[in-house]
Amino acid sequence: MKRLVVAALALLLTGQAPPPARVSDLAWMSGRWVPETWNERWEEEIWSEPRGGIMLGYGRAGNGERLREFELLRIQAGEDGVPVYYAQLGNNAPVGFRLVAHDGNVATFENPQHDFPQRIRYERMGSETLMATISKLDGSNPIRSLYRRQH
Repeated sequence: MKRLVVAALALLLTGQAPPPARVSDLAWMSGRWVPETWNERWEEEIWSEPRGGIMLGYGRAGNGERLREFELLRIQAGEDGVPVYYAQLGNNAPVGFRLVAHDGNVATFENPQHDFPQRIRYERMGSETLMATISKLDGSNPIRSLYRRQH
């Protein structure tokens, strides 16, 4: 909240927009994240620390020793400097989602032209919990994953 007030004040005083977000602003997403419960069905999402202007990640899910799906992920600056979240499910082509909102604990990425999801939102709740939500642009059809940090 404090950051938003400072940014709004800077905009009013200078007439200029605050600088765009940087990949490093999303460092709070870094880590190995797993669901609250482990059983035969499993999943995980892992994000590197930002370095060299990029965060790399992957997600995978399965049953027992069988891999059900995997996703290669990256966040890097787009041509205009705004971070873009690229998701590549399996062997499909990567799809980009532009960062449209963020603060110290929430990041929202959107791609209105994609069928589903159109919005990807991460919210960090405390230091050990991460909620990932995918949905349509209007927030409908949400699919949420609640993760705990695994050390």
